[in-house]
Amino acid sequence: MSFTHIGLLCSGGDSPGMNCAIRAVVRTAIYNGIKVTGIKRGYAGLLRGEFMPMNLSSVGNIIQRGGTILQTSRCPEWMKKEFRAKAVDIMKHQGIEALIIIGGDGSFNGAKALWDEHHFPVVGIPGTIDNDISGTEYTIGFDTAVQTAIEAIDRIRDTAHSHARTFLVEVMGRNSSAIALKVGVCTGAENILLPHDKVNHQKLSDDIQRGMARGKDSSIIVVAEGPTAGRSYDIQHVLKDMFHLDAHVAILGHIQRGGSPTANDRFIASQMGNMAVQSLIDNKFPTVTVVRSGKVLMAPLTECIMKADHNFLEFQKLAETLSI
Repeated sequence: MSFTHIGLLCSGGDSPGMNCAIRAVVRTAIYNGIKVTGIKRGYAGLLRGEFMPMNLSSVGNIIQRGGTILQTSRCPEWMKKEFRAKAVDIMKHQGIEALIIIGGDGSFNGAKALWDEHHFPVVGIPGTIDNDISGTEYTIGFDTAVQTAIEAIDRIRDTAHSHARTFLVEVMGRNSSAIALKVGVCTGAENILLPHDKVNHQKLSDDIQRGMARGKDSSIIVVAEGPTAGRSYDIQHVLKDMFHLDAHVAILGHIQRGGSPTANDRFIASQMGNMAVQSLIDNKFPTVTVVRSGKVLMAPLTECIMKADHNFLEFQKLAETLSI
């Protein structure tokens, strides 16, 4: 099958580096004589027919920009079979013969449904700061989110030291430990609380007080947000009420999603965008661009449709050892 016209969209949460992938898709497609139509606001925009023709000028001067020029959204309607059928009809009417999706596991499940129900060619590019998609060691945006959090904590540590304070710094990671673990190790955090671990307040208090006993006057505790953002406030109250320890809370929140992508995110996203188009040219679909053993490769879509907290858990022992 030879493609002459492909669609491109971003779905789910935004992540730095998405624009790099968009740029690479568009330029690789045009290089190979393929027309590209951008679809604004993800699957919801697809259903509303929010199309924009893309050319070399469309992706000029975007490699350094965070977010996504195509914008993104979540689409509850996509869960219904009749809306997916409508989407295929809309794309066919536009002359779109295949679709590249930049997003997370939910976006890839939506793509899988297009293939399973209509055999519509799809290729995925993993974009989420949480680095929590099965089948790949890396997702676009993770490195930038980590660097943003590290820079924030370095500044917070200055204040913590100046005022002899303990800070609970909450980073993103509803189901993923990756950001918390990497940030915790890279900032010398005294403790790292992962999203689904039960908080051992006694151990947390003992660790803080042990540091104080050896002359340490400030501590940084990195907290993964878990299922509900703001869990740091509950921890703060327990430390105060039960152990008479004052701790200040800093929730980094969506600041981690924005900003100019790091060199690593730019480089990997550029490779993934290029390889996604090449995969369609080679008639290898439904597939996803993945990182395995440090290399960007293609993998079956079915291997990348689950959330997976596998990429940094091996470093728990390292974090514990270095935090004494």
